[in-house]
Amino acid sequence: MVGRWILARLRNRRFFSLPALNAAIHDLLHDLNERPLRGWGCSRRELFEALDRPALLPLPAEAYEYAEWKRCRVGLDYHIEIGKHYYSVPHSLVRQEVEARITATSIEVFWRGKRVASHVRSHRPHRPTTVAEHMPSSHRRYRDWTHERIRREAGKVGADAATLIDVILRSRPHPEQGFRSAIGILGLVKRYGAERVDAACAQALAINTRSYTSVAAILKSGTPKASEPAQDAPVLVHANIRGPGYYH
Repeated sequence: MVGRWILARLRNRRFFSLPALNAAIHDLLHDLNERPLRGWGCSRRELFEALDRPALLPLPAEAYEYAEWKRCRVGLDYHIEIGKHYYSVPHSLVRQEVEARITATSIEVFWRGKRVASHVRSHRPHRPTTVAEHMPSSHRRYRDWTHERIRREAGKVGADAATLIDVILRSRPHPEQGFRSAIGILGLVKRYGAERVDAACAQALAINTRSYTSVAAILKSGTPKASEPAQDAPVLVHANIRGPGYYH
């Protein structure tokens, strides 16, 4: 009704700017609100002041922020993927379906209506944002280690150690899952020395094993130093090389 009443009075007028049109609409709207209503004995303005204004509440302290929602499945690494970035949730929710509230500045994660995680939004692709409290206790001990630090320490041990640890990190669905094996291998240096650990890593690569347990077993069995190659072992390890024992 209000729209038709205003448009009817403006239909024969021409405006050359939006501000001029808005000013004309404002004047007509003011007149309409001040007119007495039939059967009420008062105007729209008077009804607003008597009924609506006392019931109004203060505006929210924070401005409205647009948000999107997304259902996510928590991965085995207790992270969810949003916009090619990975955000952690409590590790007890692995494989559970959660809901993420996504804004321009934040990520909130809800499970069964309860907020379980909150992160500052990141736009770095293929990188994790991880809260230490979300990690299982077995992972927290490695939180001060980074990929760069692990590779740097492995390079100090030797080329084969660096190669094996790089293979371990790359072979896991989430690189952090390889931290335990990688850091364990580096810890063997204190007991066996860098030279022997590097030689054991070389042997692990040759037999295609990629774990701390394998390297530790090789060292425990008495792997020779890199400068003292085994007399009975062929220079190259391959299924088609028979070795000297075949001919006796």
